[in-house]
Amino acid sequence: MPAERLPMRKIREVLRLKYSCGTSDRVTSRSVGIGRTAIAEYVRRAAVVGITWPIPEELDDTALERKLFAPAGYNPPRSKPLPDWGHVHAELRRRSVTLALLWEEYRGHHPDGYGYSRFCDLYVEWRHGITATMRQTHAAGEKLFVDFAGDTVPVFDGLTGEVRAAKIFVAVMGASNYTFVQARFSEALPDWIGAHVDALTFLGGVPKALVCDNLKAGVTTASRYEPGVNRTYQDLAAHYGTTIMPARPRKPRDKAKVEAAVLIVQRWILARLRNRRFFSLAELNVAIRILVDDLNARLMRKLGASRREFFDTIDRPALMPLPAEPYQYAEWRRARVAPDYHVEVQGHFYSVPSRLIRQVVEVRATEATIEVFHRGTRIASHARSGLKRRHTTIPEHMPSAHRRYAFWTPARLLAAAEKIGPSTVALCEAIMRTKPHPEQGFRSCLGILRMERTYGAQRLEAACRRGISIGAASYRSIASILKTGLDKAFLPDTTPDADPIQHGNIRGRGYYH
Repeated sequence: MPAERLPMRKIREVLRLKYSCGTSDRVTSRSVGIGRTAIAEYVRRAAVVGITWPIPEELDDTALERKLFAPAGYNPPRSKPLPDWGHVHAELRRRSVTLALLWEEYRGHHPDGYGYSRFCDLYVEWRHGITATMRQTHAAGEKLFVDFAGDTVPVFDGLTGEVRAAKIFVAVMGASNYTFVQARFSEALPDWIGAHVDALTFLGGVPKALVCDNLKAGVTTASRYEPGVNRTYQDLAAHYGTTIMPARPRKPRDKAKVEAAVLIVQRWILARLRNRRFFSLAELNVAIRILVDDLNARLMRKLGASRREFFDTIDRPALMPLPAEPYQYAEWRRARVAPDYHVEVQGHFYSVPSRLIRQVVEVRATEATIEVFHRGTRIASHARSGLKRRHTTIPEHMPSAHRRYAFWTPARLLAAAEKIGPSTVALCEAIMRTKPHPEQGFRSCLGILRMERTYGAQRLEAACRRGISIGAASYRSIASILKTGLDKAFLPDTTPDADPIQHGNIRGRGYYH
């Protein structure tokens, strides 16, 4: 078994003592702690390759060892041309491009270049030296990572002096790091969707997937395997032909790209705005847009190109085209069809086909329209109205005869009201007269009749009498009258002198006189 080679530090000390101090091999042996035979061998090898003292500075330990211990006939390897690793890294983000293909192209230009395995090893060593934002390899046009930054920017009201904290929305392309930033007043669903629409417009195309955090506005159920996505967020994805990919809970590496982008935005954009005062959200977004353009145009170290250049050459050609119209924000909610075949949306009532009475439907509300769906099929569409406690009714939705709710007709309601009293009948008639269709007053009339169970027929009749006298013909007015006891003044007078009770154990008034 060959002896272990000494460290170059000791060999350097042997050469120093031999050529600089002129010491003998015996003294050198005692000083360094190695045998005289080994000392003579090291001095001989140094003389063969022409090394004395001082050793040239460009000879480090590795080079010195190679010179002293190179085998016979050994020729040092020639320097081989290195690939442009920035170009290799960028090309790998293109769809279907592999290291094997890039190595073949490299050898086509440099036939005496590195072999495939060494080529791969050198690329891995180079990749470990670049920043964390570029470690992942993403296909061109594949993913857009989105999130809100933790920091906020104050926006001042010029009239009241009120300060509102603006949230910062960040979106970054996976392959090119092309970044979009926008300020919003909240992280609620309308601002979340609006920021996405503006981000896709900024990109001029649609990626194949949107990778988001488990924000409540976007993800209704955070799950590693089956996350629940908000219906409006799904609508946006369907409109643009993309898909939603929520990150796994407590797995920030799933969206490491946007985490790093948020840090860059905080340092390169928000930090520069820290001493400025903004008096509107639009003013803040103008300032942010200028800095975002500067960020995207800035040269990225070790890659030799800017985010915009990478986006134009890699991501943009792979993006899907935008639809003809941008997504229009819409909210979804579930509702049960009332007996008057209407559903309520923010205080206004919209009709649906009467066959769906008591059925659960889905309502899609946009800024201009109200659409009603049942089992995925649209059954009604209305222009949105801002009038409270009013009805929008399509005549075709009205039943020729109330098939499933035939018991409640105007005649039946008035017959039930007649059992309570004439004032109740008059009030129900007044309610149904004020509606375009009598059936639209069923809800109020039924509510009034049901109050008999709580307050009794006598008090309900008195409350209706008071409601008619003051022109308050509505369910809420009658409920308020009964709750506050204002109906008691309209109760019929009771006879105070009733016949005395006759009983053997009762003395009567004469006993005391």
